[in-house]
Amino acid sequence: MQVLKVTSQDEGQRLDKFLGKFMPGAPKSFFYKMLRKKNIVLNGKKAEGMERIVKGDEIKFFLSDGTVEGFKKEKNAPDTEPANIKNMPGIVYEDNDILIINKPVGMLSQKAGKNDISVVEYINAYLKKQNPGGNAYSVFNAGICNRLDRNTSGLIVAGKTIKGLQCMNNIFSQREVKKYYLCIVKGKVEHNERLEGYLVKNVKHNNVTITDYETEGSSKIITEYRPLQYGKLGSNIYTLLKVHLVTGKSHQIRAHLKSAGHPLAGDAKYGHKDLYQIFKREFGLKHQLLHSWKLEFGISGNVPVKYQHMVFEAPVPKEFADIMEGLGMDTTVLRR
Repeated sequence: MQVLKVTSQDEGQRLDKFLGKFMPGAPKSFFYKMLRKKNIVLNGKKAEGMERIVKGDEIKFFLSDGTVEGFKKEKNAPDTEPANIKNMPGIVYEDNDILIINKPVGMLSQKAGKNDISVVEYINAYLKKQNPGGNAYSVFNAGICNRLDRNTSGLIVAGKTIKGLQCMNNIFSQREVKKYYLCIVKGKVEHNERLEGYLVKNVKHNNVTITDYETEGSSKIITEYRPLQYGKLGSNIYTLLKVHLVTGKSHQIRAHLKSAGHPLAGDAKYGHKDLYQIFKREFGLKHQLLHSWKLEFGISGNVPVKYQHMVFEAPVPKEFADIMEGLGMDTTVLRR
C-alpha cells in the first residue's frame, strides 16, 4: 500500500486529475475502476474522482508497488529534466504561489519538441529541489502564464501552485496586468502612438501578417508605444521604444511595428534585410532586440490585494545595454 498526502501545490484540483498526473501511464478508466472497487480511497473513504482535493488529504493505493511504479512514467516519455539548475533564469519575485523570472535570450518558454528543455523544465526542477521529500507528494507541474519567443528576453510569470496558476491566468486573460517591452527600432519615432489593426497567423510558416481591416481568422490587436531616446549609427537614426502590449498575440510587437515603418533591430523575420546585416556586422546581433521589461498589476477584484499596485522589472541583458551604448544612448534612462 502507498499513501500520498496532498501538498498546497496541488490543492484545488480534482482527484482524477491528480491521479492522472501521479500515474500518467494509466488510462482514466483504470482510476475510475480502482475508485469503484475502493482500491484507491480518499481520506479512508470511497471517492468518485470529481472531489476537489485540499492540503493534507490522504490518498491510499491498495495496489502492488509494481503496478504503481509501472504507471508512474508515461510510455516512451523522454527525460527532459535539466541535469542541474545552474542555468535557472534569474528570479525577480517569488512567494508561496507564483514565481516571476527573467528569461534569457535563446531559451524556450515551453517545449516545442518532446526532448526540449524550456523555462518550464527549469522551474519544475527548481521546485522539486525546494521540496525534496517527506510524506507529502506533489504531482503539480508549474505552468507559465505568458509566453515569450525563444529570442525575446524578460519577464515570465509561473504558477507554483494550482491556486497561483489559476489566479495569474485569470489576471492575464482579463488584461488586468500591463505588459511593457523595450525595443530598438529603425527611424526616429517622435510621438507616442496607439496602433490598432488585425493579425492573421500562418501556422505553416510560423509568421503573421497585419491588416487594418478584419478578415476571417484575424484577431484584433492594439499596440501602444512611446519613444524614450534616440541613437545613431552612421547616418541612420534609431529609437528606443517603450511598448505597451495591450493585446498579446504571437509576434504582435515585431509585426505591428514593422507595419508602421519601424522594424526592430536584429529581426530577421519581420525586419529589413539591410538593417539586420548592419546590427549583425556592428554588434554581432543575430536576433530581434526585444525585452519584456515591466509588469504592472492593477487593482481590480480579480487581483489579490497582495499583488495590487505591484510593479516587477527585469534588467535588460548586457547585450541590449551594450548596443544602446554603441548607438550613443544613455542606459541610465532605464533606471529612472
